[in-house]
Amino acid sequence: MKSAEEIKRIRDELKAKGVKYCLGAYVDIHGNPKGKVVPIDHLEHMAHGSELYTGYALDGLGQKPNDDEIASMPDLDHIIQLPWQPEMAWMPADNTFHGEPYPLNARVALKKQLEKAAAMGFGMNLGIEAEVFVLRQNADGSLAVPNPDDRLTKPCYDARGFLDQFGWLDRMATAINALGWDLYSFDHEDANGQFEFDFKYADAVTSCDRYTFLRLMAKEFAKQEGLVATFMPKPFADKTGNGAHFNMSLYDLETGRNLFARDPKEDPRGLGLTELGYQFIAGVIKHGKALCAAFAPTVNSYKRLVRQGDMPYFTWAPVFNSFGSNNRTNSVRVPMGGGRFESRNADGAVNPYLAAALALAAGLEGIREGLDPGQPQEDNLYELTEEERAARGIEFLPRDLQEAVDAFEADPFVIDALGQGLRDEFIRYKRQEWNAYHQTISAWEIERYSHLF
Repeated sequence: MKSAEEIKRIRDELKAKGVKYCLGAYVDIHGNPKGKVVPIDHLEHMAHGSELYTGYALDGLGQKPNDDEIASMPDLDHIIQLPWQPEMAWMPADNTFHGEPYPLNARVALKKQLEKAAAMGFGMNLGIEAEVFVLRQNADGSLAVPNPDDRLTKPCYDARGFLDQFGWLDRMATAINALGWDLYSFDHEDANGQFEFDFKYADAVTSCDRYTFLRLMAKEFAKQEGLVATFMPKPFADKTGNGAHFNMSLYDLETGRNLFARDPKEDPRGLGLTELGYQFIAGVIKHGKALCAAFAPTVNSYKRLVRQGDMPYFTWAPVFNSFGSNNRTNSVRVPMGGGRFESRNADGAVNPYLAAALALAAGLEGIREGLDPGQPQEDNLYELTEEERAARGIEFLPRDLQEAVDAFEADPFVIDALGQGLRDEFIRYKRQEWNAYHQTISAWEIERYSHLF
């Protein structure tokens, strides 16, 4: 908790920048921001938890109508002045209940895992690759690629497709760099109307805060262009989906040294990872099926996690719980040069705090138990026969949300990683989501069966 003098200084600095209002934004089970707006002169009250919320009105916070309110506690070290609404200051927030951290808040859960890592001398760095579609919404509500010329079968890195959306892209890039995130690359991605932003990694909480804010910012800037930005995992069956690849490493809390990095020539596997890094990966693979429920948390997510589906070529999305070198057919990939690894099953619908908490907990277990992930898979796993897959002992990732939630529920590690309350609420909510989907009669069913029978 900051002192009254520190809060006054922050308030005065914000006022000098033209800020009139403050939004303390915590997240629901989806990772979507929620909060109340407070005039800047009431920042001190807000900083002490003045804003109360009925959790029953929100998805996945585990409250009933008769429960006491939860409060939000803004993080005054990570304030963002909205680039499109400079009168407003955004502050990521945690929830508390009766003065204690609220265990069903995913940001709180991540911080608890970071405390466990700190007790071992570790901090966690995280970089999230943001893939997003920018689309036109038709009168009937359907979505379409706004530029009719953006129609290549393989549009990845296409310069014309990029330049045709330069207005929105420029606004995004300018804002990201103005916020100090160090955007180092952005491009037209592998689907028509799809783009990716890559900015520098940071500590795990900061990266999750940034990804949460970026999703909101992308939608606001697209709206101003008359477009729709969506991070939905798979808007089109015949196009690549939206990933949110998690790039992870641990660092020494005292020195800041990357604890996963070593010269590839000194690594028997040749990937440039330390034994600590391999142990972490082994923990992620051990619990890979359970983690998939958090990395790919929607019904739509599993339309992305296919080898090819309706696409004319492979999807780039993983279907196997495996690790390898710079090989994008694995769910866990070690990029060229090593020093980190990438979880590729994470998609644009991810609650980043929840997924990061689970990944960190799994990795720490791998370190504590000295687990070994085995040898990296080097070849194109999409082309494996069932016999070859079975011979290597490679398992599939879950193939739908129900299977993922079953794995999540069956793995006792999840209780230690998230706590009983958050684990149970996630299962309850995701089972409802699956049942709602399963009971919906789709246009495909009507078209196929109404004439057949």
